[in-house]
Amino acid sequence: MSVGVSTATPLPPTSDTNVVTSTFSLVDYVVFALLLVLSLAIGLYHAYRGWGRHSIGQLLLADRKMGCLPVALSLLATFQSAVAILGVPSEIYRFGTQYWFLGCCYFLGLLIPAHVFIPIFYRLHITSAYEYLELRFNKAVRVCGTVTFIFQMVIYMGVVLYAPSLALNAVTGFDLWLSVLTLGIVCTIYTALGGLKAVIWTDVFQTLVMFLGQLAVIIVGSAKVGGLGHVWEVASQHGLISGIELDPDPFVRHTFWTLAFGGVFMMLSLYGVNQAQVQRYLSSRTEKAAVLSCYAVFPCQQVSLSMGCLIGLVMFTYYQEYPMSIQQSQAAPDQFVLYFVMDLLRGLPGLPGLFVACLFSGSLSTISSAFNSLATVTMEDLIRPWFPHFSEVRATTLSRIIAFGYGLLCLGMAYISSQMGPVLQAAISIFGMVGGPLLGLFCLGMFFPCANPPGAIVGLLAGLIMAFWIGIGSIVTSMGSGRAPSPTNGSSFSLSSNLTAVTMATLMPSTAASKPTGLQRLYSLSYLWYSAHNSTTVIVVGLAVSLLSGGMRGRTVDPRTIYPVLPKLLALLPVSCQKRLPCRAYSQDVSSEATMFPEKMSNGMLRGSRDQEAMAVPEEGPAQPGISPAFILQETSL
Repeated sequence: MSVGVSTATPLPPTSDTNVVTSTFSLVDYVVFALLLVLSLAIGLYHAYRGWGRHSIGQLLLADRKMGCLPVALSLLATFQSAVAILGVPSEIYRFGTQYWFLGCCYFLGLLIPAHVFIPIFYRLHITSAYEYLELRFNKAVRVCGTVTFIFQMVIYMGVVLYAPSLALNAVTGFDLWLSVLTLGIVCTIYTALGGLKAVIWTDVFQTLVMFLGQLAVIIVGSAKVGGLGHVWEVASQHGLISGIELDPDPFVRHTFWTLAFGGVFMMLSLYGVNQAQVQRYLSSRTEKAAVLSCYAVFPCQQVSLSMGCLIGLVMFTYYQEYPMSIQQSQAAPDQFVLYFVMDLLRGLPGLPGLFVACLFSGSLSTISSAFNSLATVTMEDLIRPWFPHFSEVRATTLSRIIAFGYGLLCLGMAYISSQMGPVLQAAISIFGMVGGPLLGLFCLGMFFPCANPPGAIVGLLAGLIMAFWIGIGSIVTSMGSGRAPSPTNGSSFSLSSNLTAVTMATLMPSTAASKPTGLQRLYSLSYLWYSAHNSTTVIVVGLAVSLLSGGMRGRTVDPRTIYPVLPKLLALLPVSCQKRLPCRAYSQDVSSEATMFPEKMSNGMLRGSRDQEAMAVPEEGPAQPGISPAFILQETSL
């Protein structure tokens, strides 16, 4: 099958110039080494500061005393990895600015966690997000969720560790696996010894390095090609500035709907229920501080995305004026950016090292968050429930050992990552494959009071099967065709890991590829819809199994684990409409009882049967004021 190339977006230019070997200067190596030394120093400082006095809560949740700003920057850094720093400019360079519309999904993708997930998790006073699953369902569901998360993060760690090491090796000749080992060992040491507080404060430092590195490239690059106005003009002339593509087809790789709404589900799987982020929310001083930190991520995400897109446009303009070498034109897409940076910043000692430090900052922040969250869920969900009498000292020591173990495992996964395709899409696809079913599992528990444990387990398994069926099918199909999954919008061209296929396409007339049919059509689903598709599968299958198995009849539901979706929506209606609702009288009765007997509503458990809608009141137990009984309306409506 030939690769169709649109004339709107030219191929990377090539020249007959000699291959340019880009190498670091001594100053560059010093700048890069400073990143590693300072990151390690921050971690060791927090480890030494409380050595011998660390409790498990201090190690895993920073003693729940973190402020809003460091938590917000850590939230940003956790998934703002080298994957994005390398991938976004390459995406813009190759396919145009359509990807920029991903920023539209950030609003809902952060607003929903701030007002739905954070309040529930924070008020339950849990350490692991998967403790919620035991409170809502049972221990089996908790273990299933934990194991799924561990699988997801271990695979992703390999991608994040491998990506910057590959790029550094390609353009500087620095040994690939020495780079991987250095990054992995430094990250493992400060994460295991310093705990979450060390991770958060190193994230703050590394976020600043990331912004400085990208800003340096934008300033120097735009100055060299004639300013940002000229960059925009050249990009417009070559059709790189994309309009709003309103095609609703979910099989088109990037459209407005795919990016703005499919991306919401991806954001929810990252910022709503992922343990790495939930752990940061829970480390905040107050619930309000946790919510504010989530708000603060929104402008930071927009700035980060815009900077990545600008680098892509500057890179495109630069190579219209300065031809690529043969070596550069044959590089993998994920190496484009670093080749460009080495060309651009050559002769400016320290700046190439700053950008490489920027890449490694992204990796360090993401990997350290992964190590810490994996150690937390392993300790809290798989070990402590079976050994509840562990002393604080023993639990703290074991958590550090577990973090070291995950560091070693991450190094092994880096090799597997080397066999993957384009880094950006591969990483997001993994999160969509596994993150989507986990998102569906939490939504099933929070929004549907009739969902029961069998429904949750079967729904999760169905979501995972569907996720890997489509995900692996897409990979196999693209490998069989000898190319990466190609976008189908008119302003793009397909680019494989090496440019052989594209080069051949320029020698032959371009022909339109036939649209896939049957299962191949399903496999061409845009990777940004993976989370939405798979989470919906979990909810639909989970609800069906729950209703067929009797729902929550004979079981109890902790009201703190339910988000009252229907009452919240009904509250948006005019008062005149609310008065006509058949459930109004029942709502008032329950609300009156909650006002007169708040201790009953806080300690009571909701009966799953319509015959037992009254609240069951335990004889003893501390009151939890502020729990609204309005969620019962959702149960009765079902």
